Amino acid sequence: MKRPPFRWKRAVLLACLAVSGVSASAADRKVYVANEDAGTVSVIDGTTFKLTRHIAVGAGAHNVQVSPDGRLAWVTNNGKPPAAASQAHAGMSTADHGAMSYAGEVWAIDTRTDEVVAQVVVGKHPAHVVLSADSRWAYVTNGGDNTLSVVDTASRQVVATVPTGEYPHGVRLSPDGKQAYVANLKGGTVSVIDTDSRQETGRIPVGKGPAQVGFTPDGRLAFVSLSQEGSVAVIDPASRRVIRTVRVGDVPIQLHATPDNRFLLVANQGSRKAPGDTVSVIDLSTFSTQPIRVGRGAHGVVVGTDGRHAYVTNLYANSVSVIDVQTRKSVATVAVGAGPNGISVTP
Repeated sequence: MKRPPFRWKRAVLLACLAVSGVSASAADRKVYVANEDAGTVSVIDGTTFKLTRHIAVGAGAHNVQVSPDGRLAWVTNNGKPPAAASQAHAGMSTADHGAMSYAGEVWAIDTRTDEVVAQVVVGKHPAHVVLSADSRWAYVTNGGDNTLSVVDTASRQVVATVPTGEYPHGVRLSPDGKQAYVANLKGGTVSVIDTDSRQETGRIPVGKGPAQVGFTPDGRLAFVSLSQEGSVAVIDPASRRVIRTVRVGDVPIQLHATPDNRFLLVANQGSRKAPGDTVSVIDLSTFSTQPIRVGRGAHGVVVGTDGRHAYVTNLYANSVSVIDVQTRKSVATVAVGAGPNGISVTP
């Protein structure tokens, strides 16, 4: 029987994509970048690597995360200061954020229209936000009051506030969604939060300046960047113990594992006087490292949904570097807003 031409062509296309290691539905559509100094989110086309627009999202936009269903991009900011306090905070630098005494917010952007559709008040000086696998819950770290806010994304209200360690910053969920790991920047620990009971069930001592956490997709390993030690601590989630540390560059901040569980990418920010300009690639079978040159002040990093590209915010260069994961080279640089920090891609 003669095979229908359309089905035959589609089968050939899918086979070719499989051979080349590309999923037919996994191309990154949009990349969202939180620009802290500009108070905006930049949107980059994930195919052309071109900037498409800036979205105003409030002062101090620090971190952005696209929901797993791809519908919303959530971004943290410093909220609206009381009228009496606004003058006192005028001209405040990002280094002064911890002194803020008013509540911050997390805003939701509709990824179809790139318009802000919700604003939710959370705790003081919110840093990072992550979403549950079903996109129902958002978890926001509040560095100014040592808490984690749990937001119901349907009602768009805070439904729980969980105490953490000192100055919680980065947060990620375990692959099974049962735990949230929170990096306590000034506490030298990682808080383990049970997402069902919404209680802290433990703290893991990790080292100096834990900034961000992460997991391999299979849940076998967890990680935390130690910004004051120039290293990454590797955690066994089963025992909740650090099993090794790996030297990377100066002031490592964000990190992200590849979808195949083989590599961990770590952005090395350095300092304003001595900016870092590399991403360390850690081979998770040998724990050897290889640097990739990017822009000044490498801060945020995310690996695209198909594993082909990684995206790095360059804090001091006001740009994003696009890395070809296979060749370990930067293939594009995109100018964005001032002070780019967090970065996320649509699924």
